[in-house]
Amino acid sequence: MFNVLGNFLTLSSFGESHGEAYGGIITNFPAGLEIDIEKVQLELDRRKPGQSAIVTQRKEGDKVRFLSGIFDGKSTGTPIGFIVENENQRSKDYDHIAQAYRPSHADYTYDQKYGIRDYRGGGKSSARETLNWVVAGALAKQLLPEIEINAYVSSVGEIFCEKPYQDLDFSKTENNIVRCPDEKTAERMIERIKEIKKEGNTIGGTVTCIIKNVPVGLGEPIFNKLHAELGKAMLNINACKGFEYGSGFCGAKMTGKEHNDLFNQDGTTQSNLSGGIQGGISNGMDIYFRAAFKPVATILRPQESINKDGESVTVEGKGRHDPCVVPRAVPIVESLAAFVLADMYLINKTRKL
Repeated sequence: MFNVLGNFLTLSSFGESHGEAYGGIITNFPAGLEIDIEKVQLELDRRKPGQSAIVTQRKEGDKVRFLSGIFDGKSTGTPIGFIVENENQRSKDYDHIAQAYRPSHADYTYDQKYGIRDYRGGGKSSARETLNWVVAGALAKQLLPEIEINAYVSSVGEIFCEKPYQDLDFSKTENNIVRCPDEKTAERMIERIKEIKKEGNTIGGTVTCIIKNVPVGLGEPIFNKLHAELGKAMLNINACKGFEYGSGFCGAKMTGKEHNDLFNQDGTTQSNLSGGIQGGISNGMDIYFRAAFKPVATILRPQESINKDGESVTVEGKGRHDPCVVPRAVPIVESLAAFVLADMYLINKTRKL
């Protein structure tokens, strides 16, 4: 199983949803950096379940414990090992799918690939895996403190935040449970998610991420283009179905004259349809992208499916599940973006004396 994130700065992760714990090992993290463990925990608290009425009610403390690589509050340059224990599994909620496959879930593909699957909470396919990524991303943010990364929920179903990101106050993102900095749009999103939850159904949405103060030169010209690394990271998030940066798919409707970002004399550009990346390399302008998330596959209503023997069965979700994943995806998107940027930053440093 490929379970390593990054190229030079790497995270190797382990754990299952209903196992003893999650954890990971981060390698090539520079020595001598002061580590604020409280900031790492704060990022985990943003991701953890049970935060509000519109997310899963699984109760987990998600307390990180560092095992190595940090001494006297500073990174030592050796691998950073950490662990987060599971506390509130309730595995019996999944007994009914021990032999049955949930539609659009990873049940069938895992069973076919490995010949065995941990059906409790989805095992390795559970989104609880992302807490490892948040720990790594929180450390990466401290490695690049000058870079500002702000993600927010930009749509839920057919409800969109229509304001351009330049008009949004990102300090308001955490002021509501859906994590949309536009208060009126947030209220509509919350009501829609509550309606969907009452129906035993789920709904999708998008997360937009804005990255400011990125130095020029991050990213590689061929197979490790910065936008490709960001896209790869985002598309590894559970339920992520799409990624676009800069003008994205709208750029396909434009002419070159309309799309080209003309230069100012200082090297900045008059527009930024390139999304802060040209030729796979950061150009110093804001990087912005959007990730699309499908509705959560597990719904609390009957669906026709099959079991391991190919027989027709009816499955119905039980237990605690997110009616909409996007509010909790916000810190995950930020964390992965930070880790990618830190990885590219360290690679870039190896080329300069």
